[in-house]
Amino acid sequence: MSGTLYGIGLGPGDPELMTLKAARLIAGADVIAYPALAGGTSFARTIAADHITAGTPEIVMDVPMTVDRAPAQAAYDTGAAAIRAELDAGRDVVVLCEGDPFFYGSFMYLFARLKSDYAVEVVPGVSSVTTCAAVAGVPMAARNEVVTIIPAPHLVAQGGLLPDKGPTHVRQEADTLVIMKLGRHFDAVRSMISDAGLTDKAVYIERASCPDEVVLPLAEAPAKAPYFSMILIVKGADPWL
Repeated sequence: MSGTLYGIGLGPGDPELMTLKAARLIAGADVIAYPALAGGTSFARTIAADHITAGTPEIVMDVPMTVDRAPAQAAYDTGAAAIRAELDAGRDVVVLCEGDPFFYGSFMYLFARLKSDYAVEVVPGVSSVTTCAAVAGVPMAARNEVVTIIPAPHLVAQGGLLPDKGPTHVRQEADTLVIMKLGRHFDAVRSMISDAGLTDKAVYIERASCPDEVVLPLAEAPAKAPYFSMILIVKGADPWL
């Protein structure tokens, strides 16, 4: 009988934001698998470290962070093959995933490769978006308000937030904008927000829930932003009153 594949959401970084179910499954896993920066450490494993039972076999997937997606897809092919071998041997495999597995989560790439052949259970995790809103003290939506989540690379490709640029839903419908995955696109995104006259409504959050967390008005944000950073923009003055 084949083992079960578990995709475990770990939350944004603070180990205490992991769910009880995630902690239980990690502690009882036959095999642990997780992505790591090629040649580097795994943030996912760091979050889960206190719950991993000593001696548990580990599958490390070295995933290159490059614009070209082919190397990353090859890494997931290799990882899926290693996981498949464990599942075929009847062992349950727990895959660690930062944030939520199905919200920009790395687990979805393994899920696509393995879902047809094995029992799969996905355990949701606290997302970076809701964590950023919490640490910034910015309620995101009430009643029928619209929240739009935009990866920075997409926003840059679309050309910005001005009325004659960018997706229609961004400029017309969204009450709250969430811009993720800033990294090397930060300068361009900050300029677009300034051009749209929204800087005073924007909050910058970096590494939410982690010991080195940063929360600042966008106007006071540092010159460079890591990949794990986000901007929240609330367009209304007091939309929740």
